[in-house]
Amino acid sequence: MIHSLFLINSAGDIFLEKHWKSVVSRSVCDYFFEAQERATEAENVPPVIPTPHHYLLSVYRHKIFFVAVIQTEVPPLFVIEFLHRVVDTFQDYFGVCSEPVIKTTWVVGLEVLEEMLDNGFPATESNILKELIKPPPILRTVVKHITGSTNVGDQLPTGQLSVVPWRRTGVKYTNNEAYFDVVEEIDAIIDKSGSTVTAEIQGVIDACVKLTGMPDLTLSFMNPRLLDDVSFHPCVRFKRWESERILSFIPPDGNFRLLSYHVSAQNLVAIPVYVKHSISFRDSGSLGRFEITVGPKQTMGKTIEGVTVTSQMPKGVLNMSLTPSQGTHTFDPVTKMLSWDVGKINPQKLPSLKGTMGLQVGASKPDENPTINLQFKIQQLAISGLKVNRLDMYGEKYKPFKGIKYMTKAGKFQVRT
Repeated sequence: MIHSLFLINSAGDIFLEKHWKSVVSRSVCDYFFEAQERATEAENVPPVIPTPHHYLLSVYRHKIFFVAVIQTEVPPLFVIEFLHRVVDTFQDYFGVCSEPVIKTTWVVGLEVLEEMLDNGFPATESNILKELIKPPPILRTVVKHITGSTNVGDQLPTGQLSVVPWRRTGVKYTNNEAYFDVVEEIDAIIDKSGSTVTAEIQGVIDACVKLTGMPDLTLSFMNPRLLDDVSFHPCVRFKRWESERILSFIPPDGNFRLLSYHVSAQNLVAIPVYVKHSISFRDSGSLGRFEITVGPKQTMGKTIEGVTVTSQMPKGVLNMSLTPSQGTHTFDPVTKMLSWDVGKINPQKLPSLKGTMGLQVGASKPDENPTINLQFKIQQLAISGLKVNRLDMYGEKYKPFKGIKYMTKAGKFQVRT
């Protein structure tokens, strides 16, 4: 499937490479670098780049490009999903997936990659990988360098020999607990009148399950019909979901993504914030007006926090003299990027940013007003209205501690002015 994998940083340096079938020259990445130069932002690099003899498929996460090289046609989403699993596995192994960490633990990284694609067959289950290749605590790293020993486990993973390959046998905990995080990311485009042009929700349910033995869990929802476009972890019994809309599964040990879902019906997507704006550029004269106010909307009484507002101003704007009612703002006269760190929104006193813009004398009025991009978080709220009804456990005698958290955050949230 994948011949080679190259890890490339934002500066365009290849700092790690792995070859499975045959060694592919680094020069193949020149096609990727050309596409990177043409793209205005790192996220805009095409995920599939055809070359005369190869296809380059890439994902960009944690300021690193993961570029896979393939020689024959394969389903591109299959490769892209595998690359995302590589990133998630690195994060699970090393705590963070960053260039310095991967460079210092490159031996373990290559061993993990070797196991993740064994003779062309992907194996991405974290529990199995951790039994095959032990994660690198500091003490083991020191001992390994002194003795020359390896990270490779001396036994086959027990999960491989059972009908539940994602869970090892003989798991024991003194505190038995199961936590579930429902995280929703809202992507939206709002037009200048405040109407929704497009809005959709990407949601995930991440789990941290530390339970003794071989528990069998069921998770039910108040309104499961919201979940129409769903992707499950292999542990979920799909037939039961189809017939009863109940999640029934034997969970992997530790952290895993139970499911991801997508809500695209406009009537189901509530917009939690609004922006009032008044931005004017004069045809003649060197001053323009700028005023924006941010407020909550359809938040079920929950606080909106971590609010940041950014806007790419036109080239004709030389400087900005603004006064925020709360938070801090910066304007970069070189990149023309305005950034306003708002913080929490108090519904009794809405945050606003007002002032004037210094414009280039003689410059023509911009063709269009700048767009406003928002980032925010709302704790204990799933904006789609999804709610967990109950979580039950069968097959074990003890009573576990259970917890469920909700969070909504902005993805690509854009307001046109």
